[in-house]
Amino acid sequence: MSQNLVLAGPGLRSGLRTVAFVALGVALITLAAKIQIPFWPTPMTLHTLAVMAIAVAAGPRLATATFLAYLAAGAAGFPVFSGTPERGIGVAYMVGPTGGYLLGYLAASWITGALAQGRGVVGRVLAMLAGLAVIYAAGLLWLAFYVPAGRIVALGFTPFILGDLLKIAVVAVAAVFVPAHLLGKIGR
Repeated sequence: MSQNLVLAGPGLRSGLRTVAFVALGVALITLAAKIQIPFWPTPMTLHTLAVMAIAVAAGPRLATATFLAYLAAGAAGFPVFSGTPERGIGVAYMVGPTGGYLLGYLAASWITGALAQGRGVVGRVLAMLAGLAVIYAAGLLWLAFYVPAGRIVALGFTPFILGDLLKIAVVAVAAVFVPAHLLGKIGR
């Protein structure tokens, strides 16, 4: 019996570490979604920064699990999203105008994490740009159900792209200070 406990030890520790990482990641994404920074032409949150940082640091599986847990918390009615509870909560919020961006973040978690693995700064930046393209593609397609076609880019892209590119630059600069071999260990 004690032999089974010894064999389960490392697996249990690894599982607990994963759960702790996901919980901290959900808390980080939630905090990032709630922070509003004055910016032109519209205030920005740090949502994209948190998603990209987690994807670059943790890799595709852990980043995607973290964002799935974040979505599950939101679907359960916890006010984790930007503008909640004022703009609604739960599934009602998720199927609203910003729902496509949430789906895009989920896909970007995987894509960015997969493309950034083992890459240098330029490779990580390109991975984040690929993830950002997916976020905007999903977000703008979804937004088309809520706004006239001629207003989609003006309402869903133009006000946010400069801030999102700045957030990617911040993650890229921060990642310079974290050696690539350490980034690889977080995702394992």
